[in-house]
Amino acid sequence: MAEEPHAIRRGRVVRAAPLLGTASRTAGEAVVASLRKRVTGKDDGADFHARAAERYAQRLGRSKGVLMKAGQILSFVNFTPAVDGDYQRIYRAALQRLQDDAPPMPYEVARGVIIAELGAPPEELFAEFDREPLAAASIGQVHAARLHDGRRVAVKIQYPGVAEAIRSDLQNTELLATFLQLGRPLTGAMTRLDVKALAREVTERIGGELDYQAEAANQREFADAYRGHPFIRVPEVVPELCTGRVFTQDLADGMRWQEALQADQELKDRWGEVIYRFTIGSMRRLGLFNADPHPGNYLFNPDGTVTFVDFGCVTRFTPEQVRRIAGFVTATVDGDADALAAAVTAIGFIDPASDDPPTPGELMGWFGSSLRSMIEPQPYTFSPEEAAEIVQNAFSPFGPHRSVVRQLTTGPAYLFLMRIDMGMTAVLGDLRATGHWDGICREWDRGGPPATPLGEQDQEFWKEHRDNGNLHRAGSVGG
Repeated sequence: MAEEPHAIRRGRVVRAAPLLGTASRTAGEAVVASLRKRVTGKDDGADFHARAAERYAQRLGRSKGVLMKAGQILSFVNFTPAVDGDYQRIYRAALQRLQDDAPPMPYEVARGVIIAELGAPPEELFAEFDREPLAAASIGQVHAARLHDGRRVAVKIQYPGVAEAIRSDLQNTELLATFLQLGRPLTGAMTRLDVKALAREVTERIGGELDYQAEAANQREFADAYRGHPFIRVPEVVPELCTGRVFTQDLADGMRWQEALQADQELKDRWGEVIYRFTIGSMRRLGLFNADPHPGNYLFNPDGTVTFVDFGCVTRFTPEQVRRIAGFVTATVDGDADALAAAVTAIGFIDPASDDPPTPGELMGWFGSSLRSMIEPQPYTFSPEEAAEIVQNAFSPFGPHRSVVRQLTTGPAYLFLMRIDMGMTAVLGDLRATGHWDGICREWDRGGPPATPLGEQDQEFWKEHRDNGNLHRAGSVGG
């Protein structure tokens, strides 16, 4: 009997086998393409990579869970598969379709989940419920609906069996490593150590996203903090229609990522600043980090506002941790290598008992590479090429900063911090966003004046919050 398209296949070997077959076939074709080029002088590289990318996207789209989520995560950075030059864009284009165009589950299956979770069918719970999903992603799919009071909402429904499949996948490091190594037979550019490190990162991100009740609590916390903000939007949650596998929030309109990339550069610059202020500002002011910064979680509006969705993975920082983070950022921007070394040691990035710790100058090189948007002349423009270089060098134990990378001993909270920063850098790179990034950080870290018109609006908003006693977490170290 043919497998149903919505079925979540369980078992490590079963779920890994199709991808292993795809990787083997691709490796074989790579050899054939190389021999053909050697004999005929004809380079069929673009056609070969286009076919391989399409196969990977199809396999990942059908897999659901960890593999598909990994594809979504890696689609917005020039990192995987490990392919050089122009061929990177072929793979990214194929994988980016996973953000908005995953194969959906049938309506009757979605309806069954709602009945099991909420005790009644959607036609009773909602005045209207669209049978066709708005979007289908790695863990669940979203349907538009209308409440009986007229409120328009989005209902996210988790695929049956996906939680069990993901928990199995998360115990199967070879499954993720197989995907992350797909490009290795083509170029040999990715080391085994890189693969394991990246697999751990993907695993940590995905594991916390299975409980929609926890996501609802996270989103309510962000919505409470940003309610009424002039350019940051967080949809309100409908708690009575949220369970572990069903999540209901206000329906948010806006452009998806691919459409947003076609907008005028002035508008993309504004969106970039909004994303920066939300991503970094939430940590500085609130001690909160939304740990899934990929463009599938943004809705872009023509008025320059951005709506943020998907709060399944949130990291929290104490006020002391926020101050320490601000301290090493300030030391890096000021070029104070000794202060940076002290801050990095205090925060636990480097083991003080190490026999061969990196020098202050080596630390400055590593942090300075990641923070070049604040160090170089302002305003600074992100680019996809530079973002890719930053991401690729940040954790490579064989790259230009290997003396630092091999000594890193960061805890989970700070690993989230670095990963989020890399993801945001990739998003701003694709937007080619220009901004006064150093001035914006000075607002938070040094109590500086507003660096931009958006900064003026932002500071006024938070001043009103403080005056009204609504700033619910004292994470801020600056204005």
